[in-house]
Amino acid sequence: MNQRFENKVAVITGAAQGIGRRVVERLLEEGGSVAAVDRSELVHELRDLPGVADRVLTLTADLERNADAERVIAEAVDRFGRLDILVNNVGGTIWAKPFEHYREHEIEAEVRRSLFPTLWCCHAALPHMLKQGSGSIVNVSSIATRGVNRAPYGAAKGGVNALTACLAFENAQRGIRVNATAPGGTEAPPRRIPRNAEVPTEQEKAWYQQIVDQTVDSSLMKRYGTIEEQVGAILFLASDEATYITGVTLPVGGGDIG
Repeated sequence: MNQRFENKVAVITGAAQGIGRRVVERLLEEGGSVAAVDRSELVHELRDLPGVADRVLTLTADLERNADAERVIAEAVDRFGRLDILVNNVGGTIWAKPFEHYREHEIEAEVRRSLFPTLWCCHAALPHMLKQGSGSIVNVSSIATRGVNRAPYGAAKGGVNALTACLAFENAQRGIRVNATAPGGTEAPPRRIPRNAEVPTEQEKAWYQQIVDQTVDSSLMKRYGTIEEQVGAILFLASDEATYITGVTLPVGGGDIG
């Protein structure tokens, strides 16, 4: 296995399931040390991966709160002594429906879930990276910035794209690279803890199917991607293989550029 993350320290958020969990596993396989963060206790399962006990720290936090973001970044630096990579993977659609059907609290919840954790973690991590004069941030956005039935989520991810560009401008000459991936539809096992515990109505199921149909239709490859295809793009941008790339939001959607 390529050891491109040897002697690197990473913080990965949204690490308990799906893309985030696989990013943690791959970073550890490739020699890195990782602080894995999630609001779910499931994140602690990562401590049981063979042969990595001294290189993995698992933390629970609500990253919609600035105080929790500050805490987990500080704990990671205290444990490993530095911070080289931050992957902001928290986020995801909570509801799926035409915009006029969203209620006020739902709109606010979508933005809090899919924008604020990235804002807070970047804000907490940058001072440490600037102190050491190096670092790579990868924000996980979405091609849903152009899509149906997810306007508040799309607006939040549009904010992630803007944050990525602005931070890249501010920090490129200070040794910090800031990029994003914009995943398209991704095949994944059923979530062990769903984002929305409500039982969907038949109408809500139909609205969600419209998202699936539009996602496949917008992809030139006419399919969903895999977790490995998403993780590969994230790790490339995080690694020293991408040292001349910053300020980019890379669509990973089979040709759908969002």
